[in-house]
Amino acid sequence: MILINLIKFLQHLLNWSEVWAILIPLLILLVLKKQQPKYLLPVILYLWIAFFLNLLADSIADFKKYFPDFLQSNNPLYNIHSIIRFACFSYYFIIVDRTSTVIFKKIVLITMVIFVLINFIFFEHFFNFFMLSGSLLTVEAFLLLIYCLNYYLTQLNIEVENIATGKNFWIVTGLGIYVVVNFFLFLFYVPMIKENPKLASQMWNVHNVAYIIFCTLIAKSFYAPFSN
Repeated sequence: MILINLIKFLQHLLNWSEVWAILIPLLILLVLKKQQPKYLLPVILYLWIAFFLNLLADSIADFKKYFPDFLQSNNPLYNIHSIIRFACFSYYFIIVDRTSTVIFKKIVLITMVIFVLINFIFFEHFFNFFMLSGSLLTVEAFLLLIYCLNYYLTQLNIEVENIATGKNFWIVTGLGIYVVVNFFLFLFYVPMIKENPKLASQMWNVHNVAYIIFCTLIAKSFYAPFSN
């Protein structure tokens, strides 16, 4: 009985990890009271927005009966979160390295904008209460992975010393882990939830663990050296 209760508690804790995991970097940011470089502002902005979006999303999931009719599903919040995450990190990648690859990064950004417009005008409903947009999350993960790989290649080409000690390394690594782990989960999540909702729910734990790692490495970046 104790073991069962412990498992239930850990599952509930994991279900809310999208909220408390973000508090890790936010609390470190507040405790350090250390001015961060301007190129981290998009990341910090993302953390604050994501915290409130995730808090609302998890609250709806657990306390749906207390919310009005238009807030009976948290699926639209995941769509909003996905777009905001991509926008913030796109801006971060563009300003963190103003080399010749900036044009390439802007092309990636434009690609996402075009995809979002086409997808939600012709194929999916943005405010679908019954299903996540697996295509949006998948494309977002793929394009963010391109940003991450481009960052690593750029750093290798200019032969940066101690690449693994700077702020950008920890942010990009955290984001990279998150999108690599979740790419195939996002790709097959909608078919999975249709065929086996219980399995889909269990697989979302993988997403939550990756999100904890993502937030932890962002927290690490806040007290890492400025040099990259």
